[in-house]
Amino acid sequence: MAAKRRGAAAPSPGKKRGKREARADLCAADLCAALRDAALRERAAAAWGRGEPLRHEAAAVESAPFRHGVIPGFLAGPAFAEALRDELLGLGFRGRRNDLLSLRQSEELGGRPEPHVAALRHALCEEFRSWLSAVTQIELEPTIDISCAKYEYTDVLLCHDDELEGRRIAFILYLVPPWEKSDGGTLDLYSTDEHFQPQQIVKSLVPSWNTLVFFEVSPVSFHQHEILYEWISLVYLDMDSQAQIQEEFEERSEILLKDFLKKEKYQLLCEALENKDIQWSSRGPANKRLYETAEEDSLPDILKKFLQFLRSEALFLLLSNFTGLKLHFLAPSDEDEDGGEGRAADTAGHSSPKPEQEETEQHADNNPRQPDQPDNIPEAQDSQTQNGTGTPVCAGELRRWAHRHYTLVHDAQATEFALDLLFFCGCEDWDPEYGGFTSYIAKGEDEELLTVNPEDNCLALVYRDRETMKFVKYINHRSLAHLNKHPNRTGFWDFSFVYYE
Repeated sequence: MAAKRRGAAAPSPGKKRGKREARADLCAADLCAALRDAALRERAAAAWGRGEPLRHEAAAVESAPFRHGVIPGFLAGPAFAEALRDELLGLGFRGRRNDLLSLRQSEELGGRPEPHVAALRHALCEEFRSWLSAVTQIELEPTIDISCAKYEYTDVLLCHDDELEGRRIAFILYLVPPWEKSDGGTLDLYSTDEHFQPQQIVKSLVPSWNTLVFFEVSPVSFHQHEILYEWISLVYLDMDSQAQIQEEFEERSEILLKDFLKKEKYQLLCEALENKDIQWSSRGPANKRLYETAEEDSLPDILKKFLQFLRSEALFLLLSNFTGLKLHFLAPSDEDEDGGEGRAADTAGHSSPKPEQEETEQHADNNPRQPDQPDNIPEAQDSQTQNGTGTPVCAGELRRWAHRHYTLVHDAQATEFALDLLFFCGCEDWDPEYGGFTSYIAKGEDEELLTVNPEDNCLALVYRDRETMKFVKYINHRSLAHLNKHPNRTGFWDFSFVYYE
């Protein structure tokens, strides 16, 4: 987590200011009052998070065709904006021409000494970055790539996605003369198909003096963001909560997140799990396991969607924030923290982190769904675990647990570093004396390291190393007492997934 840059120290009393210091004060880039309006900021954050529009004269947020915002009058002082424009026009520009673009561009402005340019850079890195983080709920580094582009007659920048390694927010500050749509130069926003390929222009923004436009350029799509807000309790989407969860997880390597899903979503899952049309298959062999797993093709839509959610890129990123593990290329790594401006590895060509094929042991009935079974993944080389690309992957299933069900520790059990995810349903009033809890032990030892008891609407996350094994305790005859309270329910369900860095 990157900290804000320190501001300049205040001068000592009686100390005479130098010319350079006085000039810097005169060139302070005051941003518009809207950025200091706490109520407006909260409204913008709520609209951004829910994917809803906010139309205010001082700042607008839109969700279609993807999240973006517009801030007119971004620089509070007209004189500053004009002086900034003059400084920029005095820079050296080089022509850039290829199949995508034709324009003139300045050098990187990160180290430019011009006072108005430097003042703008400081304001963007500090006040504006803080506002952006609050509105988008994206943790932004205190670094910024900034340059100036000059478009002249017939110049063009064609359709592109702005996606570069580590880039999260792109913005444009327009310093243009009076402009009409007929002059060209509009910022055209495209809709996309299911493969995130551009379809058609659905919105065009006309350049306007001293107006800033920003938008998210994460490969996590608008729909992917909506998945989180649709399913998860809002407390777990709060950045401060995620930081607290990560701190606890890094200390203990496990955490239990209660009331993880929104109540209405959880109730829909439980109702769907009672559906008589779901096909359940018994899993064996008996010297390794006995429980039932659902055939995904037979599941109601709500359960299919939840499984998609557990495999979604959005959840990979959220789990990275919860655990500190590198489960998504946008998540900060140890190298990023050490290097300051390090970037994650290239993952071009992978729109979602999923394996082509998991290495699995052969099942007795040659079940074609075997690659998705998390308890059945044996020792694997890193290249196989990560699909040969370094891209994180997962495997998982929906399981039903009842009397006489269990799993055992066995030699073919996976021994890679991995993050286990368990989400429980239908286990209210479940007593640990019934069994059915997941126990973690050290390899070759009987000593129990951790016990995860089934608990309604709870998400359990456990990070295990190569020397840690797990099993589900045999569900004994006492569990039949559960039928007295829940006559139509013989046991409980869990969604069991394993995630690899």
